[in-house]
Amino acid sequence: MWGYGAFVRALGRDFGFFKLVIFGCAGLYIASLALDPKGMQSGGLRFFAPSWRALFLLGGSGYQAVFELGRWWTVLSAGWLHGDLLHIGFNMYWVRILAPATAEFYGVGRTVIIYTVACVAGFVFSSVANAFVPLIPVLGGILGALGLGGAYRTIGASGAIFGLLGAIVYYGRRTGHQSVYRQSIGYVVIFAIFAIVVPYVDNQAHLGGFVGGYFAGKILDPQRPERGDHLFLAVVCLALSALSVAVSFWTGLKFFPAS
Repeated sequence: MWGYGAFVRALGRDFGFFKLVIFGCAGLYIASLALDPKGMQSGGLRFFAPSWRALFLLGGSGYQAVFELGRWWTVLSAGWLHGDLLHIGFNMYWVRILAPATAEFYGVGRTVIIYTVACVAGFVFSSVANAFVPLIPVLGGILGALGLGGAYRTIGASGAIFGLLGAIVYYGRRTGHQSVYRQSIGYVVIFAIFAIVVPYVDNQAHLGGFVGGYFAGKILDPQRPERGDHLFLAVVCLALSALSVAVSFWTGLKFFPAS
């Protein structure tokens, strides 16, 4: 490795991807507080909650952004934003747990691709559901009560996290590793119960992320070796993620003209 072996080993099994996610999300969380300090809220279980104005500027997603305002790229940027201290803490804990495990099974390049695909799928599911679920008689109300009605406004890495979990579930099935499969299904059950009990959770994004991650894992096939083009696509995914935040901020300023 041209003398960089020790450095590469220090990055860990996922070559530092989980650290990149944690630092990226933490940096944007701090930025969202700094953009609108007067709009910051605290109360109940919410501590240091950024205003929606700040989150919108950095790329918040949902039906409003995607369909009403045409900000379709926010299905990528919103996965790097969080609504309060507990929200980001909980999500980053699970990134720390699941990202290295996914990299162990798929390789780091495919892990980044799975994470990105799941992020996009989660917010697409949520935005589309918010457009159509309310139109379904009776069933729409039930789905809404279960958090499956989609979201008018939504953010968070949980859809991408569910995608990592979906990929691990597929890995367990594909390879016959029953211990991996049982543990991952156990996590799914725990998350599902938590999502039903805790209010204001975008379960449609979780569902979309899980589906996206599962099928991305299937297409990428963990029993085949990782290729160079996977690493190239991973770099593209990360670059597009950064670009989506930059575009969100630049184009979002027109919605909040200086007074």
